Amino acid sequence: MPRILAPLHLPAPTIMTPQPLPPTPLPPRSPAQQPLLWLIAIGLLMQMLDSTIVNTALPAIARDLNASPLKMETVVISYMLTVALLMPASGWLADRFGIRRIYLLAIALFTLGSVLCAYSQTLGQLVASRVVQGVGGAMLMPVGRLAILRTATREELLAALSFIVLPAAIGPLLGPFLGGWLAERFSWHWIFLINVPIGLLGLALTLRIMPPLRAESVQPFDWLGFGLFAAGIMLVSLALEGLGELGWAFSLSAWMLIVGAGLLTSYWLHAMRASSPLFPPDLFRINSFAVGILGNLFARLGSGGVPFLLPLMLQLGLHYTPTQAGLMLVPMALAALVARLGVGKLVSRFGYRRLLTVNTLIVGILIASFASVAFEPPMWLLLVQLALLGYANGLQFTLMNTVTLLDLDGAHASSGNSLLSVTMQLSMSLGVAASAALLGGFARALGETDVLEVFPYTFLSIGVMGMVAAAIFLQLQRDSRSAGREEVADL
Repeated sequence: MPRILAPLHLPAPTIMTPQPLPPTPLPPRSPAQQPLLWLIAIGLLMQMLDSTIVNTALPAIARDLNASPLKMETVVISYMLTVALLMPASGWLADRFGIRRIYLLAIALFTLGSVLCAYSQTLGQLVASRVVQGVGGAMLMPVGRLAILRTATREELLAALSFIVLPAAIGPLLGPFLGGWLAERFSWHWIFLINVPIGLLGLALTLRIMPPLRAESVQPFDWLGFGLFAAGIMLVSLALEGLGELGWAFSLSAWMLIVGAGLLTSYWLHAMRASSPLFPPDLFRINSFAVGILGNLFARLGSGGVPFLLPLMLQLGLHYTPTQAGLMLVPMALAALVARLGVGKLVSRFGYRRLLTVNTLIVGILIASFASVAFEPPMWLLLVQLALLGYANGLQFTLMNTVTLLDLDGAHASSGNSLLSVTMQLSMSLGVAASAALLGGFARALGETDVLEVFPYTFLSIGVMGMVAAAIFLQLQRDSRSAGREEVADL
């Protein structure tokens, strides 16, 4: 008697049939029904919230630590730079030691770093604690995404990845207001202490939910390339900081910049002959990827400093309270979310090349428009400027990320995505460093007699700096597949 292949492995019914029935495929599970996705979303929310919550609290932190509020960029850069430098090693560590172990380590280090930040007594202690946070943060998102790739079915993957990026949208929306409100109503220490219960919950859930996945074979890691790349990037970033906050002699900053550039050149030469380099050089033979990576780098050098400058301008220049400054940034985050909804139609009509070139110029103009702060504009005008900048930035980031990955084949997808993630973090860190260097330079030139006079020159400078990327996006090939594709990645 033939047996029926029953769905869900139920006992075979006694009804006879001439032919076996095929098994009924299980429908993809809803992301909300998968505990693993909630665990990864919690970790990502903790990381994204921390990335935006600090900016509005910087003046309060500066007062408490007896530091100049115009020289607090190291608190932001130390975290971003650490994440950018260690992110390339996160996937290899997860394959080598297991996803659950590395994810536990990531949450533990991030939580420990948060506690150390809250109890820091000096600016140096706070910066060191932010580095500890960054070590954990560098592993949270890549290892969490890797866990999804190893456990989700093909039908579940898109819904799963879409589910975990929601915190990436919620963080910039809540972070600035929450940071300002906590600093004003309680103390700045709470912007770090709120991570502790979330971290403890994440540790418990990881032990219970995260599967002990581990790669069967692990490729050798390019430690030499990693060392050359990390050291070069660190020296370039420190050189920019030396010109800004740290006040080092110009000769020392120039030396660090030259040595850093030399190490990056050495990495490039090493990667061209290494069997398994950190980032394969042949990625840059793909026109859309090369233009996307370089465009990301230079465009974010301009816009990356905006989240750092705006809270300072609102509080120090226009004398808003921390809570008011945080609320003023909400329209910018909301407009960025709205911008993602209609990207596909814009791309199908104008194409990536034209749209990115024009929008890059618009972003630069909108950033430069904040030079009007010298005339102390009314609140409604600032809200309009912030909303327009948020929309243009949301469009810009989605377009840049999509065009970078759009033409990659399977052999280049993983390394290309990794390099894009590193570039995004690195360019934002360098953007903050460059903005702070300009802010400090103008403050010294003007004698800091009126803080409000410093910001117009800084916004004009970084606006023009961001416009340079428009010339890079003009190099997109007209006949590239990326010129007419309507699919847009929500990254």
